Amino acid sequence: MSNDLNNRVFVAGASGVIGRRLCPLLVDDGWAVFGTTRSPDRTAALQAIGVIPVIVDVFDESTLRSVVAESKADVIIQQLTDLPPGLDPTKMAEARGRNDRIREIGTRNLVAAAVGAGVKRMIAQSIAFAYAPGPMPYHEDCPLDVAAADDASAQRARAVSSLEHQVLGAPLAGIVLRYGKLYGPGTGFDSPPSGGPLHVDAAGDAARRAITRGKPGVYNIAENDGTISSLKAESELAWSSGFRTD
Repeated sequence: MSNDLNNRVFVAGASGVIGRRLCPLLVDDGWAVFGTTRSPDRTAALQAIGVIPVIVDVFDESTLRSVVAESKADVIIQQLTDLPPGLDPTKMAEARGRNDRIREIGTRNLVAAAVGAGVKRMIAQSIAFAYAPGPMPYHEDCPLDVAAADDASAQRARAVSSLEHQVLGAPLAGIVLRYGKLYGPGTGFDSPPSGGPLHVDAAGDAARRAITRGKPGVYNIAENDGTISSLKAESELAWSSGFRTD
């Protein structure tokens, strides 16, 4: 672990799909992991993997500021989502709105809490499938599809852009991980989807590596199927899409 960081990490969304794969990696690396959940029912599961549970809603600004400060963590990892299991298509329309709100308002609250607590580094989950149509593979400097003809796609891209600008513009070392389309344990998908797949274990490993590696900025995190280029992450984070925990 980096010599200029203490041994504490605050993981927002520790009980989520990626958080559940990430946190054991951090514990094994020797970090004291403070992990958030909105549900008291999930605290036992977090404790079972070595996480110190923190019950908080990212929209509760006051409590969020308090728990981040109390953790005394030098690093925050944002893995917050609000999506139905298996991306149930009957529930996705409503879920997209909730997810966009997390990206915009939830990120604002988390960044404010981080800055107020003197956090040194912040790693945030974004997506690698909000690029505007253009030549592939998409690189980190390709534009997001904020002017998409489809309103839902445009709003998603705008929410992603808001999240990224907030993290990168904060007075701390901000890293944005643009994840591909997840598959693997807990995602509801056993096989890699088309259009930039990403195994959930490799997603967690990217966040783990970004704690002590990589300059501030945006990194694509996806398998190479010709859609997304992750060469920057492979070079600067020493990341591999083939990482698995078992």
